[in-house]
Amino acid sequence: MNTRDEPHADARHYRRLHVFVGDANHAEVSTFLKVATTALVLALVEHDLFPDDLTLATPVQAIRAVSCDLSLQRPIRLADGTSATALDVQWELLERCTKYCHDVGTEAVGGTVADEVLARWETVLTQLETDPLSPATTVDWVAKYRLLEAYRSRNGCDWSDSRLQALDLQYHDLRPERSVADRLSLERLTDGEEVLWATENPPPDTRAYFRGRCLQQFASHVVAANWDSVVFDLGGETLRRVPMMEPARGTRQHVASLFDECPTPADLIGRLQQ
Repeated sequence: MNTRDEPHADARHYRRLHVFVGDANHAEVSTFLKVATTALVLALVEHDLFPDDLTLATPVQAIRAVSCDLSLQRPIRLADGTSATALDVQWELLERCTKYCHDVGTEAVGGTVADEVLARWETVLTQLETDPLSPATTVDWVAKYRLLEAYRSRNGCDWSDSRLQALDLQYHDLRPERSVADRLSLERLTDGEEVLWATENPPPDTRAYFRGRCLQQFASHVVAANWDSVVFDLGGETLRRVPMMEPARGTRQHVASLFDECPTPADLIGRLQQ
């Protein structure tokens, strides 16, 4: 997790928090909780409510230590000189986030989604505290460990066996015909039709809507589409770049009618320049 030096927006006003922990997660519940709990903790930070006594002394070393601790009992050092387990930290964050949501009202932080986040967060922590290997349908490391341990026991092989290493990698294969994770009955929060729909329909409340509509409507004229710009080839000597430096602009509410009224990319760029 870092802030990077590429905000993909106007650097005078924005920074980007790049959260790459868990990028390889296959379990949808794990991804949901990663994103949602990060959002709630950021809300604590933004409102100066993050507890100082949970600051880690060495965050990188701590996450490495936690990732290798199947017992979930290994203490990690905090900045104030005390120590706590990862579960201790998570329970405290859950308590603070729950209080924050109740104080401001869940409607202010996502409505029923916030309620689901808090409920699932508590459920997973309870399972991990009771039996670390119990949330096998929602937590990737548990699902993968149980898979590898079953294979190892069945075949009598050592943990260094190359077959286990191959299975470790294949767990994350996204191709349905090769995916191991898809065979483990991981809990789904979406279905195949929703996923397929989302590959062609951007979220309506971000600038992704503008980028998506450009690709839907003028794909043959789009030569590049990035976070912060779309580049068109209108047949002239130069390409035409449309900057998208403001993340809150380009939503469906903002530009849907514009696309409906512009039959060509030239019309769209002409209207944007007015």
